[in-house]
Amino acid sequence: MTLDEILRESASRHRHLCPRQVLGARIGLAGMDALGFDAPPARKQMLIISETDGCFVDGVIAATNCAIGRRTLRVEDYGKVAAAFVDLQSGRTLRIAPLPGIRDRAFDYAQAGTRRYFAQMAAYQTMPVDELLSIREVALATPVEAIVSRPGVRVNCDVCGEEIMNEREIRRDGLTLCRACAGDGYYFSVVTSPTVNSVP
Repeated sequence: MTLDEILRESASRHRHLCPRQVLGARIGLAGMDALGFDAPPARKQMLIISETDGCFVDGVIAATNCAIGRRTLRVEDYGKVAAAFVDLQSGRTLRIAPLPGIRDRAFDYAQAGTRRYFAQMAAYQTMPVDELLSIREVALATPVEAIVSRPGVRVNCDVCGEEIMNEREIRRDGLTLCRACAGDGYYFSVVTSPTVNSVP
């Protein structure tokens, strides 16, 4: 697809286009190109780790066809417009982010008097990659095999009884624990009145 087609696809998820979607699309295209893919690769050839959610990641999805549901996209929310692209065959990993100062440089690519928002949206579509993006090789802190895991692996937590997939359990003192029961959850239990689906 052309950049215009990708941006239309991304905008269809929001009913409008914004600068972050454009950056997501450009970063998605740059990541595929840098890893040697001429088009969105077949399933399980590339993994993307986005450092934020929202409009940006929709641009990445539209460009690459990677998705959370296909387990080819993950979000590690660092609050940054950036993403890592992993070639699952070679393990080569590239992190791509906008260069510092591109918001101001956008005016060099826009008509005089263009409002900042629209200058960015137009400029991010036409700026050369080397003026727009930082592309650098990185190494993942967690091996990609552990991130992707193996299909069909399931165990139950010895405390809450809930099923844990994709080798995300924690083994401690002879117990198999989910992250929440191991004290590494994003939530904690609150004692309240029984809910409609609580067990008496």
